[in-house]
Amino acid sequence: MERVLETSSPHSVLIAHCPSRQVLDLIADKWTALVFALLEKRPTRFNEMQRAIEGVSHKMLTQTLRNLEQRGIIERKVTSTVPPAVEYSLSPLGTTLIPLMRALRQWAEEHMEEVEQARQSYQEKAGKELV
Repeated sequence: MERVLETSSPHSVLIAHCPSRQVLDLIADKWTALVFALLEKRPTRFNEMQRAIEGVSHKMLTQTLRNLEQRGIIERKVTSTVPPAVEYSLSPLGTTLIPLMRALRQWAEEHMEEVEQARQSYQEKAGKELV
């Protein structure tokens, strides 16, 4: 028997080819969560984001910003200066995600020790089973 989430929406992330799964992939991405940590405070330039998000490559930040812009979650504003200044900000749609993204980051920070302890316990058990 097939199980489907009860929802008022005609979309379901449990269906392989539903576009809502692509949206979930985008907003569940770690780089998206880190971009939100900056953009929920204020509009930010690309280089400023790259400096603030440790470990993100130029290519990955560009790809993340492009995907968010294509789906209407962020807006890109180019100022006609020399050199041109590009600033990113959350769109009205993007601002609806602030509470969710903030809660996700907060949960990760608050529960890191528990997650790490569980990982270590799992590895110890797995190691004993191999002996």
